[in-house]
Amino acid sequence: MTVAKVPVVDADACTGCELCCGTAPNTFAMNDDGVAEVINPAGDPEDTIQEAIDDCPAEAIAWQE
Repeated sequence: MTVAKVPVVDADACTGCELCCGTAPNTFAMNDDGVAEVINPAGDPEDTIQEAIDDCPAEAIAWQE
């Protein structure tokens, strides 16, 4: 399966609120620097990942095609 678009986190914009990890825990995790990172671009359904993108208060997550 080829993923047409993948979520990416702007580490400089991330505030470490962990909201994305709670929404899409199979896609996002917090790294040792306290910012979110993508651990599996296809870990959650696309609509769940989109919810995490939409709910990010720092607007630090986007789709990369």
